Parts: sequence; structure tokens; C-alpha cells
Amino acid sequence: MAGLAKGLSVLEAFGTLAPRLTISDAAAATGLSRATARRCLMTLTDLGYVTFDGKFFSPTPRVLRLGATYEETAQLPQLAQPHLIAVRDAVDESSSLAVLQNDVSLFVARSETTRMLNTGVRVGARLPLYASATGHVLLAGLADEDVATHLADVELVARTPTTPTRPEVIAQRVRDARRAGFAITDEELEVGLRSIAVPVFDSSGATVAALSVSAAAARVSVDELRERFFPVIQEHTTLLGRQL
Repeated sequence: MAGLAKGLSVLEAFGTLAPRLTISDAAAATGLSRATARRCLMTLTDLGYVTFDGKFFSPTPRVLRLGATYEETAQLPQLAQPHLIAVRDAVDESSSLAVLQNDVSLFVARSETTRMLNTGVRVGARLPLYASATGHVLLAGLADEDVATHLADVELVARTPTTPTRPEVIAQRVRDARRAGFAITDEELEVGLRSIAVPVFDSSGATVAALSVSAAAARVSVDELRERFFPVIQEHTTLLGRQL
């Protein structure tokens, strides 16, 4: 079982920010020794979950089976899907649902438009909390002390020239999101991309997820996200919350 845990930790090290890993990368991301990381990667290669080109390891489509099992059986993504579709159809932009997991924003459901954006956001994608609209909303569901602890522990790397990287600035953005009931990021995660996210509360009032919409900055303004998108998303987060 210890070996299984190590192998899964290596598999989880792959993500939007690390689509390919060397042995050293995997060891650094998981805290395992190079020898252990290598054994895990070679085993995963033998099982067909990753490929190896002589330097880099990359996940294969077989990994999708693991995510598909969750998506097919988990209640939250199933309940959210009709709302994601309704939001998508109302605003004509792709919509997503993310949850807080291991200090990242993990996307568990999504409804795409025919107009695709190269955002790296897909089911299974993990985004940094400090630089994403979903992350600000999910952090807003935590106590201020827990937000401060997260910001002290995570490396605040500038993803774009406008990414907030000062803990006090991010903490204020989180408080603003908590007060307003939504968060907007304007080219802070990716140049040319704007996003809005709204919390999903369960029956106890706890934040369980964030429903978001992303759009090209050239096509949708911040004012439009706030004035046109927010009411639509809020309506469906409210409806989804009543089901939880």
C-alpha cells in the first residue's frame, strides 16, 4: 500500500503547470528520493499510465479512466452539469466547476462552447488559488487565518505581468470576494483571459465549490462579467446549492 501511495503521488504531480516531468521534477514535487520516483514512473510506464521519451515522462489517455470513474459516480459533478450547461447557453462561454483540494483549485466538471479557449482549464486541471477567480472564491470560504497560512506556505509566482504576488494584496482580494459574492480576475492567470467565479454553498452555508466562466479579454469586458454574467451564474449556484 505504501508503494501505491507513492505511485499515486507521482501521478498527481502531473498537471497544467507540469504536463511533462523528469525524474528530478517528480522527486522534487513529491518529496520522494530520485530512486523511488524513478521506480514509480517506470511502473506507471509499464502499466500504460505514462509514456517516456528518454528524458520526459508524460501522462497517457489511460489516466482519464481514473477521472472518469470519479465524474461518473460523484454527486457534485453530476448535479452541477445541468447548471453548467444552462450557464454556458445563457452567456455563450464555457463554464466550469472547481473544488478546493490540496491547496489548489481542482476542476471537476465543465461545459464547453464550440468556441474553444486555450486556457488549460479542463476536468482534472489544477490552478493556483492566489491567481485564479475560482481560487479567490474558494479561499473566501476559509477563515482569514487559514488564508494567511496558505499564502505563507505557497510560492507566489507571477503568471502574467498583472498576477498579484503580495500576500496582503491577495488576502484583500479574497476578502473582497467574500463580501461581494464573486471574484473576477483580469488577465492575472493568463494574458488575454478574464474569469468570474461565484461560490456554491451547501445547506450548512459552507463553500463547497466555485462555478466559473472564462472568456477572451478582447471579447468580454470586466463590466460585462460583473453586470451580465454574474446574475446568471449566481442564479445557478443558488439552485445547485439547494440540491446539496
